Amino acid sequence: MSSPPSSSDRGRPPEDAFDFHIDNLDADDEKNRDFYHHVSIHQDSYVPLAEHHSANGALSYYVLFDRSATYGHPGDPHLLAVHLRRDEAKATFDYEFAQLPLVPMAQSWLIHRGCPAEKIGISHEIGPRPADEMTRALERRLVSDGDCFAMGLSYTEDDPDDMVTLVVLRAMNERAPSPFRVLVEEVDADGETYTLREGGFSTVEEARHWYTERLSGRAVPLPPVRPTTASLSQSSMPAKPPAVRPSGRLF
Repeated sequence: MSSPPSSSDRGRPPEDAFDFHIDNLDADDEKNRDFYHHVSIHQDSYVPLAEHHSANGALSYYVLFDRSATYGHPGDPHLLAVHLRRDEAKATFDYEFAQLPLVPMAQSWLIHRGCPAEKIGISHEIGPRPADEMTRALERRLVSDGDCFAMGLSYTEDDPDDMVTLVVLRAMNERAPSPFRVLVEEVDADGETYTLREGGFSTVEEARHWYTERLSGRAVPLPPVRPTTASLSQSSMPAKPPAVRPSGRLF
């Protein structure tokens, strides 16, 4: 089995070919078919934003940007999180994957599947950088406390004049402050930096309305999370496995 690349390779130029390093491995027919249709079919379009591999090469974790997503269904997430498990002795592999709209959500998904949190950071050698500390702080919260929310709607707009990603979340704890949240990631006009902001809503109808209005370019400023914007870990939400739902389905 060819060994996976080291984590230091994640900054390689996007034109370099991406490889899952499973050419000498196999899985049952259904799993092979699913892996091809859902993951490897667009392998030539993947740009690794972060990746980590266990010392023995058995486990790999990837945050991948899919350049082909822009030609797919409008609004679909452009990111793919992949957890790959290799068994060299049996010459087999297994995997899990999720399409997710934001990098910290992909990181959180992988961390909850065993990836060391400190090993899946983004170098920002490729793509825009966080514009401010508010963006970085919110990203850190989403990475560490991503299992506190379930994802509902998401929409990624790659219009050069309005590059925005919207995500509607529902708190796993119904008594959490502002149980419905909307995340807004906006890339600046020159594509060098981006901001990430969070708004809080009392009902799903309010969250959906703001989400729809933003897509139409008519949204008012995001309402604050109430009663405070304290970290998610302070809101007494129970720890649960991350509940990731497909884009377009609301809870």
